[in-house]
Amino acid sequence: MYAIVDIAGQQFKVEKDQQLFVHRLASEEGASVKFDQVLLVDNNGKVQVGAPTVSGASVSAKVLSHLKGDKVIVFKKKRRKGYQKSNGHRQQFTKIQIEGIKA
Repeated sequence: MYAIVDIAGQQFKVEKDQQLFVHRLASEEGASVKFDQVLLVDNNGKVQVGAPTVSGASVSAKVLSHLKGDKVIVFKKKRRKGYQKSNGHRQQFTKIQIEGIKA
């Protein structure tokens, strides 16, 4: 059984006991989170497609940790002008574990 769910503006294909990284959620570590924006549910070949969401379906997950992604260096340069600019960015992520899918 799997579902396609919208989490923080991104769509993920999730299964039970799967761990994944999503954009930072405003929940504490160890807390349980429920996602109601389920777009598709596949229950052993029986597919339910929402328009736009499946009514009554939800995905529950547990927040494992908050962490930062790898550093991305943004370097800008214009040749022969003496212009150089360097900037870095580290994306904030939340690691979650899917506990169950309710169709």
